[in-house]
Amino acid sequence: VLNKLFHMVQITEDLVRRRAEHNECQISTLEELSLHQQDIEKIEHLDKWCRDLKILYLQSNLIGKIENVGRLKKLEYLNLALNNIERVENLEGCESLAKLDLTVNFIGDILSLASLTGLVNLRELYLTGNPCAQFESYRDFVICTLPQLKYLDGEEISRSERIKAEQNYPFIYERTRQAQADWARQREVERQEAAERQREREKLKAAGAGLDEQFMQEKVPYTPESRIETHEFMQEKRRRENPEPEKPAPKQHPLFFPDGRPYNINEAKLDFTLTDDEENNAYILDVAVFKHMDTSLIDCDVQPQYIRVTVKGRLLQLALPGEVRTDESSAVRSATTGHLLVTMPKAHGEPLRKSAASAAVAKPAAAVPPTTKTESQPRHAYLEVDESSRRGVVDLRVVPPEADKVSGGKNGGGFAGRSTTKAAVERPNSPGFVDDPDVPPLI
Repeated sequence: VLNKLFHMVQITEDLVRRRAEHNECQISTLEELSLHQQDIEKIEHLDKWCRDLKILYLQSNLIGKIENVGRLKKLEYLNLALNNIERVENLEGCESLAKLDLTVNFIGDILSLASLTGLVNLRELYLTGNPCAQFESYRDFVICTLPQLKYLDGEEISRSERIKAEQNYPFIYERTRQAQADWARQREVERQEAAERQREREKLKAAGAGLDEQFMQEKVPYTPESRIETHEFMQEKRRRENPEPEKPAPKQHPLFFPDGRPYNINEAKLDFTLTDDEENNAYILDVAVFKHMDTSLIDCDVQPQYIRVTVKGRLLQLALPGEVRTDESSAVRSATTGHLLVTMPKAHGEPLRKSAASAAVAKPAAAVPPTTKTESQPRHAYLEVDESSRRGVVDLRVVPPEADKVSGGKNGGGFAGRSTTKAAVERPNSPGFVDDPDVPPLI
């Protein structure tokens, strides 16, 4: 088992989105994806994220097994050239697959091609550069095994070639099966040799011996293990020559003075306004948070002497002019502008609006003395009629009791100084009339 000396690239959602710029970075509707030369070791997630894929490029990686592509029902072209694949498998679900490129891999299990017989749309297959391509009667075996093929390794399959291969198929199959058995024994020896080389390198590395020159001079067969070893060596050498710069530690700003007073800090570089609302006896803080920022990235902490707002890990701390009531403070966010509004009632004092309202209500109550109306103090209302009544216009007025004295009595004839008005004759009250002071006057 080879020890992994480097971190191979995994297929992540971020990687797929960066490769989906032509589709506005939307991966659910992606039809073509290129992930070549990414040092990918395993195919994963694509059958769940990109169900509509039609073209998939995965050449020049370190993929050792075909997997997690069976759900790609619309996949038409799959390129897995220059990888570490040793057998053809897990493609039975790709029912739309028309072209499969497996150039320069390590496929020696040629009998595994039988798993492609159910792909009726498969027309082109490339196996150039694989160990199986060196088998005797390789082409005839593939033609007989996959009758739906039209092209093999870029060459068109003629009708006469297919008929000839089918006639000799029993002999071809037996010879191919024997060649594959020989290859399997050879691969087992190669795996053992690779494991032995790996153990020797670990010993030399522990002893502090230089490995660069020895590795470059060593002759090894071209196998999946040697390909991974070469990649590990190049990665390690590149890391030694170009070490990653150490990230500076984040600066730790003090939050309080030595005497305990809070600092005013604005790491987030946000605009804000702190207002003293005397009418409501409160401090109001308006922070200009970005409109489209998620509210889960904002944290607000109100303390009696200061307020602390954290936006995406960056701090905004302000010392308050006076003490506030933290349990009655509130924070809301505008759905229009995105601003954060924090209201902090003061711990001392009363709102001016409440005091003014109380005084306005209390003043008339103290100025007006209570009065009691009895039946001995009747209120009289008079109906005045002037000359305009002849023209169909009636002027209705309420005559106060004082006007009765000025006009010369109960039936004195209206307001003094007006000669055009005539006093209305009051109808006498009925014998059982009672003047109820709770009944409003007639106006």
